[in-house]
Amino acid sequence: MNILVIGGAGYIGSHVVQEFLARFCQVTVYDNLSSGLRENLFPGAKFIHGDIHDYTGLLQAMNSCGENGAGNNTPDAIIHLAASKAAGESMLNPGKYSRNNITGTLNILNAAAQAGIKNIVFSSSAAVYGEPEYLPIDEKHPANPENFYGFTKLEIERFLHWYEKLKDMRYASLRYFNAAGYDVKGTVKGLEQNPANLIPVIMETACGIRQELQIFGSDYDTPDGSCIRDYIHVSDLAQGHYAALDYIVKNKNSLVVNLGSENGSSVKEVLETARRITGKSIPAKITGRRQGDPAKLTASAALAGQLLGWKARYSDMETIIETSWKVYRAQ
Repeated sequence: MNILVIGGAGYIGSHVVQEFLARFCQVTVYDNLSSGLRENLFPGAKFIHGDIHDYTGLLQAMNSCGENGAGNNTPDAIIHLAASKAAGESMLNPGKYSRNNITGTLNILNAAAQAGIKNIVFSSSAAVYGEPEYLPIDEKHPANPENFYGFTKLEIERFLHWYEKLKDMRYASLRYFNAAGYDVKGTVKGLEQNPANLIPVIMETACGIRQELQIFGSDYDTPDGSCIRDYIHVSDLAQGHYAALDYIVKNKNSLVVNLGSENGSSVKEVLETARRITGKSIPAKITGRRQGDPAKLTASAALAGQLLGWKARYSDMETIIETSWKVYRAQ
């Protein structure tokens, strides 16, 4: 298959590109390198430097995928990973998230419709669910986002539903839980830029890049008072993208599905695992709660197993921390 990965130089994107190349797909990466890195680009993939807000450039990229970039060579599918993704920041700067996530995605959908592309895999988020009414969260759980980031992802899912009706596009909306870890083979080495997620922040603290880790709240209704999250290894996530695309192409049906490990780890548990594996003290300070943070989020990935034959293989916390530390300590 001929695949266009938008945001393919980023942390998740580079692992997705790696997975599709390993499956003998022809891959083109479209990225503005605002958070992606050139060192995350694979020699086997074509690279187009471009922005999702440049509609003309986006459309040209969709019509010139492939090795030589000549002629009308549209991809069989788009993998859309280009978005702003910090939940806390989205509450402070909703304009940025409206532009990058919603307006940018509409550009992608309109260009794809104009180019005649019928398959898209979208990087959604468990943030669409908000405060859980029950656990583990399955796809039937009500979607009531508690932060603006989650709202943008849910709105995009609604746009996808309409474009399926109006433009005959099939889509897979993958509701990620917390992506973490690095390629188990050690191929991807580019670090996340200005990370806001727990594990890279812990890694930066272990390396001395940050003075201390901030734990946002210790009075949640959890065993140790800190938030519990479901962490999924990024290589498992990448495999989920391939499985989801294979499903929508073969079955000609759209799909909304969770990708998670089905296990929960608290902030304090993750910190202690990192201290043990890195051998570093990793200073930490408890601060106030962060707006829009539910106490506990864990996934049911049963539907992904049933429909896609997908199961998390690398998402135990030891593997996540070990693969992360291997990359960070080598910098």
